[in-house]
Amino acid sequence: MSLRYLMDVHVKRGITDGLRDRGIDVLTAQEDDSDRLADPDLLDRAGILGRILVSMDADLLREANRRLANGIDFVGLAYSHQERISVGQAVRDLQLLAEVLTAAEMRNQVEYLPY
Repeated sequence: MSLRYLMDVHVKRGITDGLRDRGIDVLTAQEDDSDRLADPDLLDRAGILGRILVSMDADLLREANRRLANGIDFVGLAYSHQERISVGQAVRDLQLLAEVLTAAEMRNQVEYLPY
């Protein structure tokens, strides 16, 4: 699997655990000590780590869209609203993304879940 993920603090633990159970490389913002970073800094941190940021925070979606509109490079964002996706669906969709997309294909992209 080509994609590695950084999960922001708004992503449910069950999603992280489900992805790990499937052999997907996942790091949480808490494990990285980046859980208190401002949204722009967290997106930058994901880039430094070479990980796609996964978020259920509308503020991070706004930051990614701001970067898209202004031509500012970022690693990529997988986004879903917390109330519009189940844990199981999020795990399946993120696993699918990890299996079919490369980091280069995710660059400067926002992928909306459900996928």
